[in-house]
Amino acid sequence: MPSVTPHLWFDKEADEAANLYCSIFPNSRILETHRYEDTGPSGTETVMTVTFEVEGQRVIALNAGPHFKFDEAFSFFVECETQEEVDEYWDKLTADGGQESQCGWLKDKYGLSWQIIPKLLDELLQDEDKDRANRVMQAMLQMKKIDCEELREAYEEPVNA
Repeated sequence: MPSVTPHLWFDKEADEAANLYCSIFPNSRILETHRYEDTGPSGTETVMTVTFEVEGQRVIALNAGPHFKFDEAFSFFVECETQEEVDEYWDKLTADGGQESQCGWLKDKYGLSWQIIPKLLDELLQDEDKDRANRVMQAMLQMKKIDCEELREAYEEPVNA
């Protein structure tokens, strides 16, 4: 059976990014690093690719110059069990130049998009009471980082008579 592996194009930060992602997510590790044969001005070989795993998902990062940039058409989705997980991943991925976006989306300092979403959001949006689910959706649409307490408040909001 073939495998499917995300392949991320970086200008020259592939190894730095791979190490950052592995430091943020438990159960992550660098698998192998390949270098270009020619050496740069410092006399050291430049990293060509880094293969790593993030929570069991194999990823390849490539250093290939400034030809392509990341955009929101590709993102990593991180489903979190708790608000503490949401806060931790959000803070680490937006650090050092990352950017917050809307509805649980962010870009890390390399421009790679991430969705940091609590499991609670999907549970509340799937409620059979469509009014409750809609209130949760409307609350989420006003957020950058998802706040579980605000979602619960919207869910529990009494209906005006």
